[in-house]
Amino acid sequence: MAEDIIRNKVAESGILTIDPAQLINTGDIVQFDLRPFLFEELILKEKDFREKLKHHDWEKYTGKNVAVFCSADAIIPSWAYMLTASSLQPYARTVFAGTADRLIEVLFRKAVEELPAEEYRDKRIVIKGCSDIPLSVYSDLIMKLQPVVISIMYGEPCSTVPVFKKKD
Repeated sequence: MAEDIIRNKVAESGILTIDPAQLINTGDIVQFDLRPFLFEELILKEKDFREKLKHHDWEKYTGKNVAVFCSADAIIPSWAYMLTASSLQPYARTVFAGTADRLIEVLFRKAVEELPAEEYRDKRIVIKGCSDIPLSVYSDLIMKLQPVVISIMYGEPCSTVPVFKKKD
């Protein structure tokens, strides 16, 4: 009857799974469009811009990662992004001048940089795929983990593609 016991060979293999999608919470990312703060949504007038920033409800950005961008085809001076960041500073976790997609890449890169590589030393790793994350995350993980791991695979533990194997 001992042969009737179902064994989880994946669990017994010692393979560690990293799900890149779990590295950051993309739900904490919001966009702040400068367009409504422009005169006729086209021109930045400093006095009007400052007044609109002054009366904006900033509390709704508390604890959020904010991507500040402008959807209008307008010339926005650097100081406008600085003023906006200054207004967001007491509330937002992060303020980024650029699109939400670019902010997501930056947050993932930071998360990978902070990953404790030593915890993966001499381990076999599977990096989960099929996530809606930037491709750069995968190469960042390779750069971080390859120097310390035995092997890196891509996919699911039951069906992987070998990516790297340490030479003896």
